[in-house]
Amino acid sequence: MSGFDFRGILRAGDVVAWPQGPGEPTGLSGALVAQRHDLPPFALLVGLGATRTVRREHADRITLRALNGAGTNRSWTDAGDIVPVPISQMPSRLRSGALRVDVVLLRVRPAATPGYYTTGVISDFTQALTETARVVVAELDERLPLMGHDSLIPVEAVDHLVPAFGDNILLPDPAPSDVDRAIARNVAAIVPDGATIQLGIGTLPTAVAAALRDHRDLGVHSGVVSDVLVDLVERGVVTNARKGIDTGYTVTGGLFGTQHLHAWSDSNPAIVMRACDYTHHPSTISRVHAMHAINSAIEIDLTGQANSELAGGRYLGAVGGQLDFVRGALAAPDGCSIMALPSTTPDGSISRIVASLEGRPVTTPRSDADVVVTEHGVAHLRGCGFQERARRLAAIAHPKFQDALRSANKQAVS
Repeated sequence: MSGFDFRGILRAGDVVAWPQGPGEPTGLSGALVAQRHDLPPFALLVGLGATRTVRREHADRITLRALNGAGTNRSWTDAGDIVPVPISQMPSRLRSGALRVDVVLLRVRPAATPGYYTTGVISDFTQALTETARVVVAELDERLPLMGHDSLIPVEAVDHLVPAFGDNILLPDPAPSDVDRAIARNVAAIVPDGATIQLGIGTLPTAVAAALRDHRDLGVHSGVVSDVLVDLVERGVVTNARKGIDTGYTVTGGLFGTQHLHAWSDSNPAIVMRACDYTHHPSTISRVHAMHAINSAIEIDLTGQANSELAGGRYLGAVGGQLDFVRGALAAPDGCSIMALPSTTPDGSISRIVASLEGRPVTTPRSDADVVVTEHGVAHLRGCGFQERARRLAAIAHPKFQDALRSANKQAVS
């Protein structure tokens, strides 16, 4: 058994958790699953996965639970269970005991503030995890950037500290496709100078950032940021000068990037790490000037309902923070909620604008639909009735599916 022996830590029925994405302490998490046959039965509760630590075969001894099917989780969620929680509510559900966590694994580094560690790349619900766990085990990892605010946890909160013995998780921005770039151009055309944007991770957010390179005085308020943030700041696109709150600061809960982002963020007062009951809470987002929330979906039906969770019978997405940002942006002064997606699946065989969700999840309800963007155009839905919504959505579907969608709409209203 390498790195750390969990036999004296775990009790039967314990729930073990670690932070999302790059916050995973890969040495400890790898040792835990490797030792599973020598440990009492336990459960894992994880958020977005960025490694292959958890695999379907681990369900032989571990009860697998996830907050989403995103990232590497999609390879095993059919062998586990999904816990659908809006990200803004994660800290309160942990602190109330509605979500129980007994053992927490972390990556930490001594913070600039005496008496504290920083979790560096993640702050979304790490404080709540450490406050509610019975045992906290951490890897001391000097590779983490020195960050403050809600990435800080008291030194005394850590019960066992070991030198880091796992890989550093670096997440380069993926290369966008031509379709991503076409969608991004349409998104950029409706984002005004001076707006505040929500950035994400993946090919489409990377393309949107590139399409915004000639904008000015943008702000960033986002659950996560990636390397593209640095490029926008260095070009003078992101100044955070007109946000209305947190003026002058990029606010995020996660650094999902490479050393490029980590080095820029290290001890940088221009970026603030906050917990998700701040970054994602609609009451916070609604105070941001011209908040333009940019999200995506697996499919959208002709009434404007968005499914961002299930595809082909598999759980691939998340409840996540989508509805948090949608509702916050709709309530913000001059705010806008943008749902951007390709018009078809990658092989072009299935339309992602559909007549009906037919019992599939409604992640964002039609009452919150605002603007939908594909590579074929922009559909403004705010204030529209069902028939007008259907006409506008069919018009931005792939041309080969438009007639069928228009026919389906006529049948629905006849």
